[in-house]
Amino acid sequence: MKESKNKAKTFRDLLEKYLEIKGLDIVVILNDGTEVELYKNREIINDMIIAMDNSNKKQSIPISAVKSVDMFAA
Repeated sequence: MKESKNKAKTFRDLLEKYLEIKGLDIVVILNDGTEVELYKNREIINDMIIAMDNSNKKQSIPISAVKSVDMFAA
């Protein structure tokens, strides 16, 4: 049980570091297969990825809903 908690923390820590790099284009793939592009204004608050899109709409994505992450150098 403790081991899976450490893995989740490691994923969150890595994701938080990558979100801070503004030169990375990041797309998260959710458990239901939906792909969400995270724009440059993004951060993790509690267990949620908070991002503002180009039209200043706020997106909130629970980290637990993220299946995988694709990153591209801009």
